[in-house]
This record gives sequence, C-alpha cells and structure tokens, in this order.
Amino acid sequence: MRLIKWMMGLGALGGGSAVALGAYGAHGLEGMPAPLQLAYQSAVQYQFYHSLALLLVALFLRFGFSRWLRVAGLAFVAGLLLFSGSIYLRLLLGVELPRLLTPAGGVAFMVGWAAVALAAWCQSATKETECRSS
Repeated sequence: MRLIKWMMGLGALGGGSAVALGAYGAHGLEGMPAPLQLAYQSAVQYQFYHSLALLLVALFLRFGFSRWLRVAGLAFVAGLLLFSGSIYLRLLLGVELPRLLTPAGGVAFMVGWAAVALAAWCQSATKETECRSS
C-alpha cells in the first residue's frame, strides 16, 4: 500500500510539474536554439505522459497486486528521472551528465510499457501459473 501512495504522489507531482515546466519552456526559453527547445518539449511531453501512466498503474495496483505493475511503476519513475531529468539538468542548469542517461530513461519507459503488457497478459486465468513461474 505504501508503494501505491508513493506512485500516486509521484505521478501527481510529475503531472503538475510538467505543466509548470511546459509553461516555463513556452515563455522562458525563447532565446534558446530550436533543437534545444525541441529537446525540452520532448522532456515535458514524456514527463506528462508517463506521470499519467504512473497514476494509472498506481490505481490498478489498488485493485490487486501484480508484480508486473510494480515493475512498470518503478520503470516509469526511473524513466522520468533519467530521461526528462537529464534533459532538464542539461538545458536549465548546464549540468553535463553522461549522455547515456537520456536513452537509458527511454529504455526504462519501454520496460515499463512491456511490464504493463505482461500484467495484462497475466490477468488471464489460464496464464496465471505461467506468469508466476517466470
């Protein structure tokens, strides 16, 4: 239950801060070169989409435990931090991080979506034992 609260809280904070960061990007980054503005926009969009996904995963977890939903939620959190976070740090604060962090965040997002698919697959009564043994 604690994990669900954390996921819901992080999803809500992620969504709210995506709105704020998006507004800042629309008005405060006018002098930034277009490719960097596009990267910033991508970070905001991915943050917003995956914050919503995190909220949905948390809601689904409230109706029943699924280890794949837990994996999905944790992967979405990792993706938010690595993908969007690394772009924000680089563009807003000038912090140079290893360039592999951003694609690693993208991979984390893909792992999250794959885990959601596995959670759905494992909901089938015929697949339940198969999913537990893996």
